[in-house]
Amino acid sequence: MPGRETAPAASRCLDPAAERTVFLLAHTGRPAAIRSAELVVEGLLKSGLGVRLLESEAVDLPLPFSVETVVEATPDVLDGCELLIVLGGDGTLLRGADIARASGVPMLGVNLGRVGFLAEAERDDLDKVVDRVVSRSYEVEERMTLDVLVHDNGVVVHRDWALNEAAVQKVSPERMLEVVLEIDGRPVTGFGCDGIVCATPTGSTAYAFSAGGPVVWPEVEALLMVPISAHALFAKPLVTSPTSVLAVEVQPHTPNGVLWCDGRRTVELPSGARVEVRRGEVPVRLARLHHASFTDRLVAKFALPVSGWRGAPH
Repeated sequence: MPGRETAPAASRCLDPAAERTVFLLAHTGRPAAIRSAELVVEGLLKSGLGVRLLESEAVDLPLPFSVETVVEATPDVLDGCELLIVLGGDGTLLRGADIARASGVPMLGVNLGRVGFLAEAERDDLDKVVDRVVSRSYEVEERMTLDVLVHDNGVVVHRDWALNEAAVQKVSPERMLEVVLEIDGRPVTGFGCDGIVCATPTGSTAYAFSAGGPVVWPEVEALLMVPISAHALFAKPLVTSPTSVLAVEVQPHTPNGVLWCDGRRTVELPSGARVEVRRGEVPVRLARLHHASFTDRLVAKFALPVSGWRGAPH
């Protein structure tokens, strides 16, 4: 926005009277997101909280000068913030998780997309979201992440992480990717496939679900390995201990593959590459407004038919 002052990433809110600051991340490329962001900012400012946004998103919003802006979405943009509110679909929420994980600041998602399993509220709940943030009426839970290493000829050439999944996929549409799967240092099976998804319980309702994997409740500590279109008799989804180390070895005679982490970050895998996936050392912290069970969330998000249910006898 012309004339807006841009503050350093690590600075406090421009309003010295505001002792609490909330960072707002929104997909402002859509009109619905712009209006939602306006409502959230207005509600927070009226309650005396400071608000910080990315400069690239603030230009789309009619904001007062008391709102702080920062240039880049680096982890230190959350310095001094007590919460990261994310408005958008799954892609925007995963973008928020990138900076929330490194800072340790809890992330509160408001779904403006379709399914939005990472979101805690829907667009119609914006007033409630603001009220709960102002009164600090929310709880924080930790979600397991993945640490990912890529080896080439025994040398680590790439390090990454994921909240949902790390997926090893083929690049060439006309040729399968030949892989061997390993768990805890022992080979399990090998086959040609379109790819392999290694997922957390949080990611079990994302790419792993689309590939035919099981739905795993978030409080279950486990790692998943789900083949994608495998050409094999034994190519079932596997659920392992959270302390297990999963590995996918791309065979030397196969074409190059590609590693996708949360569908956002990618790196090419040369033939013979080895991808190791283990429980991440740093979790993502999610702010929760409701005590609804994951079962109810699952039914609501997928519109599952439950008519006729009578419940347990009393």
